[in-house]
Amino acid sequence: MIIKKLRFENFRNLSNGEITPCEKVNVIYGDNAQGKTNLLEAIWLFCGGHSFRGAKENELITFDDSFFRLTMDFNSYGRDQNAEIIFTQNKKKIKINGVEKNSSSYLTEIFSCVVFSPENMTLVKRGPSLRRKFLDGAISQQRIKYVAALSKYNQIINQRNALLKDIYKHKELKDTLPIWDDSLCVCGALILKERLQYIKDLKIYAKNFHDDISSGKENLDIEYISNCGAKEDDTIEIITQKLRDAYQKSRSEDYHTGYTNIGPHRDDMEIKINSISAKTFGSQGQQRSAVLSLKLAQAQMLFEKNGEKPVILLDDVLSELDSKRQDFLLNKVDSYQVFVTCCEESNKEQLKNGKVFYINGGEVK
Repeated sequence: MIIKKLRFENFRNLSNGEITPCEKVNVIYGDNAQGKTNLLEAIWLFCGGHSFRGAKENELITFDDSFFRLTMDFNSYGRDQNAEIIFTQNKKKIKINGVEKNSSSYLTEIFSCVVFSPENMTLVKRGPSLRRKFLDGAISQQRIKYVAALSKYNQIINQRNALLKDIYKHKELKDTLPIWDDSLCVCGALILKERLQYIKDLKIYAKNFHDDISSGKENLDIEYISNCGAKEDDTIEIITQKLRDAYQKSRSEDYHTGYTNIGPHRDDMEIKINSISAKTFGSQGQQRSAVLSLKLAQAQMLFEKNGEKPVILLDDVLSELDSKRQDFLLNKVDSYQVFVTCCEESNKEQLKNGKVFYINGGEVK
């Protein structure tokens, strides 16, 4: 998919206007706090989600204004399309090709992005919940059924945890716990099977991208760590039984802690560079390269699943990368439409075939 024109009105600190990007790499250049990330954020909203920076929608309106409007002309699935987002008085209105829709989820059917922002570095640096969130979000872009299974699993976990807390005072409730375990095993096995298959494919693509980014000097590997011992070649029946056994073994600990200690909601994903933990031993540049490889692999898998290449948004990605890694991102990912923000003037000068936008005080040139 290719963005042809983006218009913005009363959005963040951006001056009302529009941009016409090229089909390859677009560099958005300027000092800090001038609006570079806001431009990427405007594009991201057309994926149907919320701000990738966690901002509330009323925080996206220019100060002292009452609404914002974003309009985008783009090509996807073989035809030119148009989408509009208007947010006013805590109400969002979506139009696709002139037809009003009652949910922003309709946008996901016609447009998709993959975004890298500095916050994504937490994938390597922090705890397992962020890596699970990445996995769940990436799989959800490809499989709608996964979203339903994950939602149901989380509901059951909440209900089981509430029961565990009640058991502390009402021992007779212990007999009802196997009922929740049976439901958890069914949903949990579906989630684990999808995650394990996704990781199996992801690490192949991520390894290839990382080879290119590092000029073949580093080997990236990804391993899914299941606390019930599930493996990528296990059938869903085997995973279900492993979960059932794990829940039975952990019951005494669950009674003691008052929550469910075993299951996909407690799993992790380990990222290694040259067989060593990237979290513990990786440099800033290596960690950044690893996350970038995951994001580019995610984009490639989306393309192979949907037949459309997602737009790639890279926010402040070039810092802490050496010149060869910068050159790869600016000049060798041009089979996708890419938007890159940067501050250093030397970065924009590295671009060999693309378009540069200069932004100052919210005005885009």
